[in-house]
Amino acid sequence: MSEVIIFEGLWDTVKEVSIALLPLVLFFTFFQIVYLKLPRLEIMNMIKGVLLTFIGIVFFLQGVHIGFLPIGELLGQGMVQSTGKWFVIPVGFILGAVATFAEPAVRALSNEVEKVSSGYIPQIILLVTLSLGVGLSIALAMIRIIYGIPLMYLLVPGYGLALATSFISKDNFVSIAFDSGGVATGPMTVTFIMAFSIGVASQIEGRDPLIEGFGMISLVALIPILSVLLLGFIYDRKEKQNERSLTEES
Repeated sequence: MSEVIIFEGLWDTVKEVSIALLPLVLFFTFFQIVYLKLPRLEIMNMIKGVLLTFIGIVFFLQGVHIGFLPIGELLGQGMVQSTGKWFVIPVGFILGAVATFAEPAVRALSNEVEKVSSGYIPQIILLVTLSLGVGLSIALAMIRIIYGIPLMYLLVPGYGLALATSFISKDNFVSIAFDSGGVATGPMTVTFIMAFSIGVASQIEGRDPLIEGFGMISLVALIPILSVLLLGFIYDRKEKQNERSLTEES
């Protein structure tokens, strides 16, 4: 019985991943034949990488299908039933922060930022900033579900603030901030936390999971942008303090 559950829908997952990777493979094959002409050894290494990617994505999506989505939804439902609806706010914050801290795409971005900035923006600083930002966005999403706040009441002023702030922030932090918004909505957050919010919405009287349970990802994309822009202001203030100290010493 367990084997049936584990491999349930596996063939559909294989087809979906094949369709997703096929255009990239064909695109690279065309450029290899016409323009690149890479050595055979490099081609073999790339083929191995594509196969590993294919297997990894298939197993990940299958795990999401049979594990992450059901667990997240059951956890949200059970928490509201056993502890009350208010307890999901701090729990949502913790889950969002932990999921983002473990998000591979967030770690990749943080590592690249540290490398390109030559250590000016340490990886751990950006990683903690994004984790706290996503945790705050999940807590805000739980408050929205509990009170039934329309999504536009949060998104319109939030993105307006982000755009306004971007005009007075340093260019490097603006670029990192808007990339962070996309990176934070990775597979860990989208699969587990979204299912959790749907489970919470389904157990609160008067809430439609289709309306209240969704929209959380838009908040996850927004709050990290504001968090990184705030980090830019902190860095800017620190630089001015250092310049002032140097001026006083000289």
